Amino acid sequence: MDTRLIVFTDLDGTLLDLKYSFKKALPALRLLRMKNIPLVLCSSKTRAEIEYYRRKLLNTHPFISENGGGIFIPKHYFKFQISNLNFHIVEGKKYYLIKLGTSYSALRKTVGRLRSEGFDVRGFGDMDIEEIAELTGLKTREARVAKRRDFDEPFIFNGSKRDLKSLLLRIRSLGFNYTQGMFFHIMGNSDKGRAVEILKRLYMRQHGTLVTAALGDSLNDEAMFKKVDYPVLVKKHNGSYDKGILLRKLMKVNGIGPEGWNKAVVKLIKTVFS
Repeated sequence: MDTRLIVFTDLDGTLLDLKYSFKKALPALRLLRMKNIPLVLCSSKTRAEIEYYRRKLLNTHPFISENGGGIFIPKHYFKFQISNLNFHIVEGKKYYLIKLGTSYSALRKTVGRLRSEGFDVRGFGDMDIEEIAELTGLKTREARVAKRRDFDEPFIFNGSKRDLKSLLLRIRSLGFNYTQGMFFHIMGNSDKGRAVEILKRLYMRQHGTLVTAALGDSLNDEAMFKKVDYPVLVKKHNGSYDKGILLRKLMKVNGIGPEGWNKAVVKLIKTVFS
């Protein structure tokens, strides 16, 4: 079988700019479609949020929601039966859902416990729609969708660096994981890297040899970067790179968000298919 390129990408700050536009990435997006290269959206966003962008992008490929909490695979996408695999799989009308994340109710209870222990934390579940819209820059309708979560709770924290260190250690001690992008996130035993690895195995089963790439802008993309052949870091909106990512093979592209994304994907396609 021919080598197949699979591209995984973050959304916020990567394929999308601060105004949630991917206009500057259109040339590379067209090239991906023309060459039939799967583009897998892998984001902290919820299923409904990602579906909105899949429609805008004319994307029909699997996607990963809420920092690896759920993998959604369109029915009949792979030639083999997803339901036969050794995962916690829920069959819906449109997708097979591979559930990796902890229930949202458990995350909310943990946020409440942390607050009762003196940590100044507030999750999306503690906020109204208007506050989420103001914090994120989303429209009210989009903020309402962002609040409906399944596997991951974004939260804000007020306190010193020392207090933050104590908070993160406490989250670990309670059996949960965390990551950081635009917000801090608390989650169960799931991350983008684990979800990417599972999808890679499914693609390999169908196509054989793969070349994989992942694009992101922040620390919560590091787990995803570790699982691919070409990890690509784009610049943040202020023109800087996230200094927390120290992978040796990391490629840094000169461009903010979708502008850098576009450059990287075009170069990547030329590299793989040259």
